[in-house]
Amino acid sequence: MAKSKGKILVVDDNSGIRAALKLLLPMHFDNVELIPSPNELVSRLAEFRPDVVLLDMNFHTDINTGNEGLYWLSEIKKRCPDIQVVLFTAYADIQLAVEGMKRGAFDFIVKPWENEKLVSTLKAAFDRRISETGGKEKETLASSLKMFWGKGREMTEIHRTVEKIAPTDATVLITGENGTGKDVLAGEIHRMSDRALRPMVCVDAGALTETLFESELFGHVKGAFTDAHTDHTGKFEQADGGTLFLDEIGNIPLHLQAKLLRAIQNRTITRVGDTKAIPIDIRLICATNKNLEAMVRNGEFREDLYYRINTMHLHLPALRQRPDEVIPLAEMFIGKYTEKYRRNVDGLSPDAEEKLKGHRWSGNIRELQNCIEKAVILSEGYMLTGNDIQLAPSGGEEQEKMEMSGEETLEMAEEKAIRAAMNRFGGNLSMVAKSLDISRPTLYAKLKKYNI
Repeated sequence: MAKSKGKILVVDDNSGIRAALKLLLPMHFDNVELIPSPNELVSRLAEFRPDVVLLDMNFHTDINTGNEGLYWLSEIKKRCPDIQVVLFTAYADIQLAVEGMKRGAFDFIVKPWENEKLVSTLKAAFDRRISETGGKEKETLASSLKMFWGKGREMTEIHRTVEKIAPTDATVLITGENGTGKDVLAGEIHRMSDRALRPMVCVDAGALTETLFESELFGHVKGAFTDAHTDHTGKFEQADGGTLFLDEIGNIPLHLQAKLLRAIQNRTITRVGDTKAIPIDIRLICATNKNLEAMVRNGEFREDLYYRINTMHLHLPALRQRPDEVIPLAEMFIGKYTEKYRRNVDGLSPDAEEKLKGHRWSGNIRELQNCIEKAVILSEGYMLTGNDIQLAPSGGEEQEKMEMSGEETLEMAEEKAIRAAMNRFGGNLSMVAKSLDISRPTLYAKLKKYNI
């Protein structure tokens, strides 16, 4: 029987059974975790993200008068309806297992079990999981990317704050330069929250065109406009019960901010072309690389919206302000990409470390990640050497060299033109794009490229 890529979580308080399954299941599945108590179940669902749960029907607790399996089955299906559950039961409890199937369990296995029957049932449950999700995991859990906290004072403080605010529904504003990991931090807040098993919907707010802004966020009904051939559920509705992450919120034009504010204040949305108000239950996290306080002072961002999204403020420092974290981050990325590309790279040579430490990292963690990925792909030895680390001059270094030589690259001229237009039109992206004769999405990509 071929080995499956499925992730199996076993919940059973019998240590002998766990020991036997610890030997059996890894021969047939890539990822297997075993826990002794259902009290750990919710946290393991969020962190391990199993495809199938093999759930014992009885534990040494008083939950639900002995029907613990049915209770925890309902908890799993309520939080993660796509996860398949196989019940593990003694012969005397077969009637309970049948009731469990009526409540959504995939199947049940009677103890003592036959290995072949157990494995084939778990594989069938995994196949059901894949068929129901179309081969893709739905947005029911937080981002798989984990936050790297490091040991610096600033990141330690942020970590402490996140531990306090994550379990609440407080709105969070995350600021920081491009590439500092604002989206990863948002995912971590969601993962640590009580909404971790519900959707986290991410929206690149700055990339939304003005004509599609309301439709994408609030949805539309069939016939609302020329191309509205069917009803469309907006991002607010998609995130209902979970978290809505609005990235680059500082790029939303002023006249559209009022519509966003109304939805956040009222906790209701109205689809384009409809009149019915739809209540929404979301936790809102926003992020930007802009100085929103300065934008408020300059009349570029609504003050009332700013205070609505700024209940809690987290600022991620640039990587150049966290020099002690460059090497640990690089080693983390080496582990990630050696596994992805099946390379045998164990670490960094001293000259590679020096090269990484001496770079300015104007693109922050994203630049470091791309650098290590490229180095792992091109590496020929067990260690990444200085020759494997290919670094383009950072923005500041490049500009300094060009100024000294009196030369100006095409990219430098382009960046100057964009910055001048941004100043001239007060950050109005529509006017800036029109003046430069480029589309709004193209402008947005260039703003990211030049860290404007």
